[in-house]
Amino acid sequence: MGGFSSEREISLKTGSAVAAALKEQGYDVAPIMAGRDLWEKIKESKIDIAFIALHGALGEDGAAQGLLEWMGIPYVGSGILGSALSMNKTIAKEIFIFHGIPTPDFQAIFRDDPDFMEKAKRDLKLPCIVKPASQGSTIGLSIVRREEELEAAILCAFKMDDEVLVEDFIDGRNLTVGIVGERALPIVEIKPKGGLYDYEAKYTKGKTDYLCPAPLSSEAARRCSELALQAHKVLRCRGLSRVDLMLDSGGNPFVLECNTLPGMTGTSLLPMAAKQAGMEFGVLLENILDTVK
Repeated sequence: MGGFSSEREISLKTGSAVAAALKEQGYDVAPIMAGRDLWEKIKESKIDIAFIALHGALGEDGAAQGLLEWMGIPYVGSGILGSALSMNKTIAKEIFIFHGIPTPDFQAIFRDDPDFMEKAKRDLKLPCIVKPASQGSTIGLSIVRREEELEAAILCAFKMDDEVLVEDFIDGRNLTVGIVGERALPIVEIKPKGGLYDYEAKYTKGKTDYLCPAPLSSEAARRCSELALQAHKVLRCRGLSRVDLMLDSGGNPFVLECNTLPGMTGTSLLPMAAKQAGMEFGVLLENILDTVK
């Protein structure tokens, strides 16, 4: 847990919660603070299996997974390829399109393109979502409703990444589907009180209402779960993930992204869905460990 990404604080909360719950389940747990000496710390710990609680760059993008592969240590979650594909939202959406998975229209903007602003304005559809291509926790995300807001939103996202995603805004219901093994958990509907599900709304208790299971028709729930499982599979994910979707006013689902190491904090959505399915936190973690091959 820990690491260097903008999601370090959430990683520490996830790691602490996971370590405490696994100890309660009777496991011998060695909390490891991830830094530049991660290799040495892992070697000294003599662990049998790694529960990765690193969110964001170097933890969720295949880097930590590659290190563990070199060391011959099995670990929780997706492998190098699945982690890398899912981390870059642009690449993930291109794969969704190839497989016929509905996702909002988008364009990718690159910092080293001298004409990026002109291209963005030329192909602009309002309102739109602007966000870094490889960040989590909605860090650097903006809703752009007027063209004059676009430049500031892109420059804000560029503070976090060299690639920015400009995505059509879907006005509808915000849903997420947790996956453990090959099983889709009950769907959670996310209803931020401030309108935007940003970092503050995610991690401040009382800022967002969550409905689990989401009040959906059986057909809509089935379709969303199927799309989530399909997204999980085509991105080569394994073990666990959480797939975010939007359901528009016509009842049409759109897959936004796949999180390969979703949060495990007091406000996290995967544990919430698991509890609805009858799995308390410790049991959920054991089920996740059981997916490791």
